[in-house]
Amino acid sequence: MGTPKKPDIPADKLALYDKLIATHPEIERKGAANPYTSLNGHMFSLLLGPKGVMALRLPENERDKFLKKYDTTLYEAYGAVMREYVTVPDSLLKNTNGLEKYLAMSYAYVKTLKPKATRKKR
Repeated sequence: MGTPKKPDIPADKLALYDKLIATHPEIERKGAANPYTSLNGHMFSLLLGPKGVMALRLPENERDKFLKKYDTTLYEAYGAVMREYVTVPDSLLKNTNGLEKYLAMSYAYVKTLKPKATRKKR
């Protein structure tokens, strides 16, 4: 087994993400190299390097409001647009109190989704 991969994310952004996740004790941060949160097999937030850009999954009506309010875009990762995810502006990532309600909204949204089937390990 190799050594665990360290995140390729700026330490300040990782600290802000962890601070945000800590506002909801029921949410567990996962992923060593690419931090994310998920419930029932559905990811609902993530932080990708090397710039440490955060994405948040929101229901359609809230997503549209968020995009307009923060003048941001749908999240794009590895050349693909993630249709249910918004790009969280750095200014909002720094505002844990302002972002916390969107994390709660995201968590509530994925709770409404049907759990994904689990794969049995061989």
